[in-house]
Amino acid sequence: MAGTAQPLQSRKKPDFAELSIVLAGGLAFSLTTLFLCVAPLTGKIAGARDFVVYWATGQQLAHHANPYETEAMGRLERGAGLDPGYGILYMRNPPWGLPIALPLGLVGVRFGALLWSLTLLGCLLLSVRILGDLHGQPRSLLNWLGYSFAPALMCVIIGQTSLFALLGLALFLRLLERRPFLAGMALWLCTLKPHLFLAFALVLAIWIVLERSYRVVLGLAVALAASLGLTWLIAPAAWTQYEHMIRISGIEEQFIPCVGVALRLWVNPQSRLLQYLPAIAGCTWGVVWYWRKRGSWDWKSDGNLLMLVSLASAPYCWLFDQALAIPALLFGAYVTRSRVLLAALALGSVAIEAALIMGVKLPSPLFVWTAPLWLCWYLLATALRKSPVSDATAPAR
Repeated sequence: MAGTAQPLQSRKKPDFAELSIVLAGGLAFSLTTLFLCVAPLTGKIAGARDFVVYWATGQQLAHHANPYETEAMGRLERGAGLDPGYGILYMRNPPWGLPIALPLGLVGVRFGALLWSLTLLGCLLLSVRILGDLHGQPRSLLNWLGYSFAPALMCVIIGQTSLFALLGLALFLRLLERRPFLAGMALWLCTLKPHLFLAFALVLAIWIVLERSYRVVLGLAVALAASLGLTWLIAPAAWTQYEHMIRISGIEEQFIPCVGVALRLWVNPQSRLLQYLPAIAGCTWGVVWYWRKRGSWDWKSDGNLLMLVSLASAPYCWLFDQALAIPALLFGAYVTRSRVLLAALALGSVAIEAALIMGVKLPSPLFVWTAPLWLCWYLLATALRKSPVSDATAPAR
């Protein structure tokens, strides 16, 4: 009858999974917003995190100095507020990534910290929006699982570049079908963290050859050539200086909480091969799996599992690098019918943030298992798929 109110039972109440997602998103964004408001007010906070490495590198580049010089980098980092206990930090991204740090050489540490954090936050927001659009879920509440993912927000807070790589991955997936040249250019952002993409990159190379999608290669080549040219202009000796830095940086002595490093340190610290065994196994699995599915391969779905395997088997991977799991985790959230798994993912992200706030350090062995856990979660989520009518390819409500 016209004018009759809708029955109360027809109004769907939020379930436990949705409440968990809202809780995780609200808590995570509150903490991140608080940090972004406080950091510009004090140089000590701005300089006491990984951001200071990029700021100090930018300062060296702006003054035409060696961005890997030990004494100069140490002086800049200590002056900005970095605890001497961390030693001297260097920008370990490949030298073609130096141009992204150059603008920071033109500003002070406080303003630079705010600018850098907002740029990284923009990369996260844009990446999740692109992925939502890609799967027909632009306004889904599930997108908050990406916005509030603890490793991604950690990148914003400490100033790590993994979110640039995430944006490159999201753009690649979005552009590949219709704009392969631009998709290839987007991959340049992924090359800032090449060690995280080993299995993914190997399968992509084979796929390009078999599909003759050479416009992807051309796009990546153009972007790399441009960045290499700019690097040569601002730091002509960068490659020689970078090689020297790698030799003296002592990265092989660090405990990085990932399967490869843990395997080497726990079995035989002197055997570098052990650190790369998971990566070799991951690449081998990736090639075999792709070959079996090559007739129906779809990067928007099949690339997700490949990316998670790349992260879990990477020769070294910090917790914040696992922001690159977001495309796979969102896809799993879109297609799964398990509300328990959705709640577990949201609360797991909150648990990681709580552990960090309570003083658990990034090199903790606790985080060795996070990348394999995202992989296990994805396998369970996609095994418990919705019916085809309500799958991720259906328009969002």
